[in-house]
Amino acid sequence: MLYTKLAGLYADTQEYDSALATYKKALELKPTDAFIYISIGGIYENKGDYKEALLYYQQAQKIFPDYKFNYLNIANAQYMSKDYKSAIKNYEFFLSIYPEHFEARENLANSYLLENSVDKAITEFAAIYKKNPDGFNSYGNYGIALYKTKEYTKAIEFLQKELEKNATNLSCRVTLALCYQALEENDKALAQYTAIFEQEPSLNIIRFDYANLLADMQQNDEAIKQYKLYIEKYPDNGYAYKNLGMVLKRENRIDEAVKNFELAIEKNTSDPDMKKALAESYHLQKNYEKAVQVYNEILLTETNNYDLKLNKALALHAWGKYPAAIDLYMELLKVKQDEEVTKNLTSALLTQAKIYYDANDFAKALPYFEKAAEYNKENSYPLYMMAKIYRSQDDTLKASEYYEKAISLSPTNLDYSNEYAEFITEAYNKQFAEPAAPEKEITTTPAAPAETAGNISNVSSADEDISLVTVTFEDENAPKTEVDKQYQKLLTAADKSYKNKEFDAALLTYKEALELNPTDEKTLLKIGNVYRAQKDNKNASSYYKKAILTDINYADAWFNLGLVNAEDKNTDEAIKAFSKVVEIDPTYSYAYFALGIAYESLGKNQEAIKNYQSFLQYSDDSNTMGVVREKLKILK
Repeated sequence: MLYTKLAGLYADTQEYDSALATYKKALELKPTDAFIYISIGGIYENKGDYKEALLYYQQAQKIFPDYKFNYLNIANAQYMSKDYKSAIKNYEFFLSIYPEHFEARENLANSYLLENSVDKAITEFAAIYKKNPDGFNSYGNYGIALYKTKEYTKAIEFLQKELEKNATNLSCRVTLALCYQALEENDKALAQYTAIFEQEPSLNIIRFDYANLLADMQQNDEAIKQYKLYIEKYPDNGYAYKNLGMVLKRENRIDEAVKNFELAIEKNTSDPDMKKALAESYHLQKNYEKAVQVYNEILLTETNNYDLKLNKALALHAWGKYPAAIDLYMELLKVKQDEEVTKNLTSALLTQAKIYYDANDFAKALPYFEKAAEYNKENSYPLYMMAKIYRSQDDTLKASEYYEKAISLSPTNLDYSNEYAEFITEAYNKQFAEPAAPEKEITTTPAAPAETAGNISNVSSADEDISLVTVTFEDENAPKTEVDKQYQKLLTAADKSYKNKEFDAALLTYKEALELNPTDEKTLLKIGNVYRAQKDNKNASSYYKKAILTDINYADAWFNLGLVNAEDKNTDEAIKAFSKVVEIDPTYSYAYFALGIAYESLGKNQEAIKNYQSFLQYSDDSNTMGVVREKLKILK
């Protein structure tokens, strides 16, 4: 008893070595005294030797297992030795007997937290705080537990209380910074990090989170610096390389970003996000081949990832792999309609089509232009290019169809209109290279815009081919006498020669007929037509004038005289002749058409418009009416 009391006095004065020596002498005298073991365990616990303390507590338990308070001693020693699982077991047993023991319950809550049983820890902390808020000491750990369950606002409340008591508690301050960061209260988070590094400049483990905060705040230079400092100490964290790469990418330092993404993958190949970041950087680096390679690797596992497929399509497009890009764009459009994807698809189709077109491989170019027109119905360019291809293949109908479609979508595009006019001129020149049979009809070809028509002199032979007026006898003019019969026979033979393009024979026979009837204006007109077919405008003009002299109101002769004047570039005389025609016959539609062309060639657009409108009023020629309407759109 004396040794025990003396040892107690040594312990009270913190003379722990003397206390231990004295307790051990008492133990020699009474080796089965459990309380001496407990006292010795307490001395070791005060000295911080928790392992030795635990041995003496456990020995006491063997001697006196019914002493339940010793379970608290054992649990505390295990807790301080970081054997939380064992400590939890003994705390729970002790509290089953003494449920109101505040210290034991608080330590149990802390043990739950440190053992990562966070929900149990929060339950215990909440119960303790509610019952005894003034005696509660675990503000910091309670705040940390709340942070781990993402109850950031409540966590901040308890972490701040802890820091009011103990401003140097780094773990609480770090957790507080992370709470503010999670709530995107970045300025408050930054203030906490600043305080942390003032207190502990070498606390490198938190530099990763600090760098993330700086990156979120767009403080890119400082973020890059902090990522690099972190990586120096922790070079195996792939996410640090990834996040550094993201900031470098944002700074357009693509080559450096690529290097860090490659290191990120090397450190953590299982993270697909790192591969995505690398692929996008290759893409930005214009290393499309590598970008596609990495996109393909990711798509092996993310087979239906729409965004990845789109990025791959864009990389293929930029790489010049147009057919592959086209296939992928079309696949994406089956998933959902997207205006940008459609636009990119059209671009790829047109580019590939143009490649084939420039190589004169029209058979391959045409399907691509057709697809482009199908996917973008508002784009006139593919229609225009299809017209050019059909034109090169002498498919006049289809060429005309697609020129008209292109112009209808882009009516202000003069290149389309001018080229269409040239095409029409070319096509109708071919058609009218052979003179029409001498029948009572008037045919025309569509007109070109003023820029290409130039002068009305080109009306019949180049841009604007309005054929000559030709005539046949009507039944009421059937011959009554032998002379009339001979005259009719000669005319029939001449007409046949004219149709067969036997112009010399036709001319000889018409003149022979004219000898029988020298004042027949119709025969004079036909002779003029033969000379015009032979490109002899001088004689053609002479015979048209003879016909007019015979009948001053012979509108057809005036009309054909106007055509000859136009071919001879005598525009003023042509206008006079055509004007005479409509004076004689106000419904003579083709005279208005010819006047419109003439005035347009002189740049007198208002006069041209007026005459074109008159043509539309009196004409029933749907083809030429369509051409005139297009011309009116341009002129207006």
